[in-house]
Amino acid sequence: MRPPGTAQQLERRRRQAIRLLKAGKNLSAVARAVSASVSSVFRWYQTYRKKGLQGLRPQPTPGRPPKLSTSQRKQLAKLLLKGSLAAGYRTDLWTLKRVAQMIRKHFGVAYHPCHVWKLLVRLGWSCQKPERRALHRDEAAIAHWKRYRWPHIKKRRTTWGPSGLPR
Repeated sequence: MRPPGTAQQLERRRRQAIRLLKAGKNLSAVARAVSASVSSVFRWYQTYRKKGLQGLRPQPTPGRPPKLSTSQRKQLAKLLLKGSLAAGYRTDLWTLKRVAQMIRKHFGVAYHPCHVWKLLVRLGWSCQKPERRALHRDEAAIAHWKRYRWPHIKKRRTTWGPSGLPR
């Protein structure tokens, strides 16, 4: 898994590891200093010996480019923060299907609802289930019942009887 940080920050980390190795530190000390595994530091050092500092530069990310640009993702985050009621839905609950519809409507990009999840995670959103509660719930009455009625109903352990352990 790719560590957090921009490509430039990660390159700085690799260069710092090489500087520390040149200064005479051992692999495990360098790995601790740059928060990386020993095998990664060793791989960086091998690449440095073969290709020099050019080898430590960030490589382009393989795979298909994202459908939404960075600015579109920021715009999507702002739209999501406004809430689904503002987007025209009856409840204030974002579902994957709703987000996919909104992306198609605003950006003209088709996402399958199952893949919208990956996009939301990249934006820092998490899955949340709404708590199911009655609409006309009376919190004060519930607190009163728990405080005064429940202790009388609840079974209590008697302290004078046998312990239940065989003798």
